Amino acid sequence: MNKKNLRGIYACFFMMLTALSLTACVCSSTGMQTAARSSLYDRVIQSGKIRCAYVIYPPACIKDPNTAKLSGIGIDAIELVAKKLGLQVEWAEEVGWGSMIEGLQAGRYDLVASLVWTNANRAKLVGFSKPLYYSPLFVYVKKGDKRFVGHFDRINSPTVKIGTIDGETGQVVADADFPKSARLSLTQMTDTAQLLLTVASGKADLAIQEPAVANQYMRRNPNSIEPVSEGNGKPIRVFPNSWMFNRGESEFKAMIDTVLDEVINSGAMDKIISKYEYAPGEIYRVALPYQLPK
Repeated sequence: MNKKNLRGIYACFFMMLTALSLTACVCSSTGMQTAARSSLYDRVIQSGKIRCAYVIYPPACIKDPNTAKLSGIGIDAIELVAKKLGLQVEWAEEVGWGSMIEGLQAGRYDLVASLVWTNANRAKLVGFSKPLYYSPLFVYVKKGDKRFVGHFDRINSPTVKIGTIDGETGQVVADADFPKSARLSLTQMTDTAQLLLTVASGKADLAIQEPAVANQYMRRNPNSIEPVSEGNGKPIRVFPNSWMFNRGESEFKAMIDTVLDEVINSGAMDKIISKYEYAPGEIYRVALPYQLPK
């Protein structure tokens, strides 16, 4: 074989390698683009269902002890939204406040349906829907305890013990407003009634809770606890209640928020809230985005 023919063979071989490399790059690029397009929105629409986790927390999420059927504001609302979208709700698992984000990031479910209070710590890790309603938070003490009325500065002391549930927003507020106070920490799966019992029994000096939960406890346990304020009657915090899902899912969020607007503006959300609200004023509604003509 002469040198001219050998050079030709080498040239053909080089061209074949180049073509194979380009094909591999194109396939790799196409695969990456396909993976990038596989969003939560795409998966939900293709499967026809939203996989949901939940935290037992009345009135947002209630579980019947006999039938295990779920109900509550967040539960009824996600089922209504899914119905309007022609989707089904699949109840994936019960989770705790401290583990719900981990399950989302691991892909075990698409959304936490029992509603979550938005805060800065969670915003770094997950995304949220528009608020379904707002929850005011008050300080609750043992019935007759007047130490902190008009003097919340007295709470911020090592001699004061605040009852908290791990991962729950009351703990976040306590850490922010009263960092010097002691803690009586309960595990994340603890029922809120157990938390308020620590106050009623004197194991904790106070707990930070919303009226929708505390009022239900007080009806079942009269003369046990009571709310206190700094004298203005205002809540210590007001938090939005939203559904939680992974960050970056803009198409899914847009779809959910659009249907939520329809549910809120039609009055359907107010009917759901009223079904689970024990007393007027426990739950703050979302303001309508329009004014009726005068």
